[in-house]
Amino acid sequence: MDAELVQVTALKKDLTSEERMQFDAQYSTMQKNPTTALILSILLGFAGVDRFYVGDTGLGIGKVVFSFVCFILLGWLIIPLFFPAVWIIIDWFLIMGAARKATLKKAQDLHDSLVSMRPADTTAKAAEAAAPAEEAAE
Repeated sequence: MDAELVQVTALKKDLTSEERMQFDAQYSTMQKNPTTALILSILLGFAGVDRFYVGDTGLGIGKVVFSFVCFILLGWLIIPLFFPAVWIIIDWFLIMGAARKATLKKAQDLHDSLVSMRPADTTAKAAEAAAPAEEAAE
């Protein structure tokens, strides 16, 4: 959790105070809790709910389809249930990291969108202020 906090703090350094307030408000609503992801993985991992929660829609659909194929189409035998169970158990160890990565990616996207929404005249004013200083130096 500390590494995530350090990365988010680094993202906020070049934001204005108003942008930081917007960032904090939006970031707090978009965070994906790793513990929630793990609980979803344990309880509903066979249905891909954990991956949908994290935002990995492709893997979520893959888990649903794979579980369906193994369970329904291959019959009610114990052996076909082994294959999706392996994926589900492996996901128990990976899902918390995936939730952290998803949160950091969303934080980066939020930062980029806030920076891109800055008025263009701010950049133009900085260029105009630098131009007279260059002329005076010549």
